[in-house]
This record gives sequence, structure tokens and C-alpha cells, in this order.
Amino acid sequence: MTHEATTELRKFVAPEFVFGPGSARLAGRYARNLRVKKALVVTGPNLIRLGWAGQVIDSLREAGVSTTIFADVTPNPRDYEVMAGAEVYRREDCDAIVAVGGGSPMDCAKAIGIVCTNDRHVLEFEGVDNVRKPGPPLLCVPTTSGTGADVSQFAIISDTKRKVKIAIVSKTVIPDAALIDPLPTATMDPELTAHTGLDALTHAIEAYVSNAHSPISDLFAAKAVELVRDHLVTAIRHPDDQAARSGMMFASLYAGLAFSNAILGAVHAMAHSLGGFLDLPHGQCNAILLDHVAAYNYSSAPKRYTDIAKILGAHIEPDMAEDEKKQAMVTALRDLKKAADVDQTLSDLGVRPGELAELSAKAINDPCMITNPRQPTVEDIRSLYEAACRFHA
Repeated sequence: MTHEATTELRKFVAPEFVFGPGSARLAGRYARNLRVKKALVVTGPNLIRLGWAGQVIDSLREAGVSTTIFADVTPNPRDYEVMAGAEVYRREDCDAIVAVGGGSPMDCAKAIGIVCTNDRHVLEFEGVDNVRKPGPPLLCVPTTSGTGADVSQFAIISDTKRKVKIAIVSKTVIPDAALIDPLPTATMDPELTAHTGLDALTHAIEAYVSNAHSPISDLFAAKAVELVRDHLVTAIRHPDDQAARSGMMFASLYAGLAFSNAILGAVHAMAHSLGGFLDLPHGQCNAILLDHVAAYNYSSAPKRYTDIAKILGAHIEPDMAEDEKKQAMVTALRDLKKAADVDQTLSDLGVRPGELAELSAKAINDPCMITNPRQPTVEDIRSLYEAACRFHA
């Protein structure tokens, strides 16, 4: 693995977290330690049906914490959902938020918190360091293994008027604690396991090649790639394999810590555009775009992409030509996608040629593009979208 000495100042932010089976049941203890009286539990209908939200609520109530449930959260959470959640928070006189779910409930919970403490519309926080006051106490209980939202300083919200996802990046949205329990992930179906797992892989790779990477973020990013390599396919094919589920939860954690500090790149910028404009699944979009963007970026970070290829098991000799190394890296990514049964194109998801110009214009303005190792033009982005529309892995 590439490890570069640095004399620059580096900052690394992370919340307190507890990892392990049963950690979700500590929600009550943590809320009590934070002197919480009434918590808004932000979750989704499916999590209520499966019982995971109920377990967290029981833990809170056993600790003497009252609860109100807000479950009107959809994938790619909308601005109006955030504002509705903030209204419930205020009306019910809550003093903390507990998020139970994947990236959508956690991002929505983060945004609800800062709306309430700053008394502003969620869209006014778009960008980096635009939140003046931190939100109320926030506990996150992730139920998928991929988003990293439980440990990151990102909240991604859909602006429904502009049909674009906005990124809110601020230390004020980092949870007070993350309770990272692999047990709930056993109820993810194979498709969701694959998509969230490849989302974690994308986080790790984009953090590793980011122009804002550091020796600290590199350690987490590289380890996350290794964990996805070792555990993703097993978790898909054997959903009750606890070692595989724990391995993928660690991958999500490590990748989340990496990208929260090194930021991301063109894959996420393009996926945000797709999710905001066409309401497509985030992890699946990342997976489809990943190898195309990696091939495009390779010339700007060849050593780092070669590191990734080696971790994924590609056979690379020192005397190989750069084009051969690049192809080995791309092949390694595509082989993992095939093993995970993710071989769709963007066209398969309903993306049409006439939409690519607007998608490209939105993607180039996404803040994640700033830390991509190669700065693309709008035409470059459109070409990448076109390739992802027609290429089956």
C-alpha cells in the first residue's frame, strides 16, 4: 500500500462508536447518559416491520426515555421529509434524535437536527461548513452495511424543486455515538447486500485516491477494500454467516471514517446527480459507475489505483505497462461486481440518452467532484454516463 509521509497539518474527525452484536440495545444507556428526556426516532416502515426499530425503542423506554416515531422517510430522503420531521420534533417537544436504518433515515435525522437548532430550511445548509449551530444529541443505529452515514460528517438530501441531491458537509452533523450492530444486516436481501457493499467499496476507493487523502484515511480505506474483497460475496450468498456480516459492517465503518475525512470523487458526484434527478438507488448507481470512473481517473493516480488492484487480487508485475496495470485494475473491479451479481447498465435502470446532458451539468457542480483526482469536463462526464449506459459488466 502506498504510504506517503506528510508534513502538512491533518485533521481526522470521528464519533464515539460501539461495534458488535447487541450494540443496538445500548441506545437507552447512551440516551440516558446524554440526559435525554424524549427522543425522535427516525426510521423507515420496513425497519418497524422487521422489529429492529422496536428493539431500539424498547431500549430507550427501559432507560426512562420517551419516544416519538417519525417513519415518513423514503430512499434518497427529500427536503420536505426533513422539514416534516423537524415539525414533529418541535411539536412533540423532543430533545434528541435516534436514527435507526440505512443511509436515508440517518441522513434525514442529521438534517432534522440542524433544521431545529438553526431554525432554517434544510436547503440553506448546502455545501461545506454552512451549519452555525450543531443539532441536538444524535444516536445512529445503522441497519445496512455500506453507507457510513453513522460516522460521517455528510448528510445527503434531495432538493425536489431542482431535482438534485445536495451535500451538507459539517462536523455539526457527526453523530454523538454510533451503535454498530451487525445483527440487523442479516435481514437484508442479496440485492441490498450487494448494493450497499459496493457502496462501501466505492467510499473506500474514492477516499484512497482523493486529492484530500491522508496517511490516516488511507489506512481505513485500504482495510475497507480488503474487507469487502473477503466478505461481500459470502454475505450475499450466505446471509446468516455472522462472520461475513460483521466483516461487511467493519468495511462500512472503515470506509465511512475514510471518506468522511478524505471526501469522495466523481462516482459519487455522478450518482448524486442520478439519485436527485431520477430517484435511482444510490448504491446501485455507484456500483455501475465505479469501474468506468476508475479507468478514467487512473492516469491521475496510477500508484493508488494499482494499490487497489493488488488488494482486490489482481496480478500486477512491476515491469507491466501502465495500460496493462489499468486494465488489471478494471478487470478486478468488474470481476467483483459480477460475483456480486451487479451487471446492470444505467439504461437498465431507465436512464435515457436525452437525460445525459442535464445529468452531466448537475454532476460537475457536486462538491464531491472537487476531490476527484482528475478534474473532468462536462463532456468527460457525459462520456462516462454513456459508457455506463451501455456496458454490461
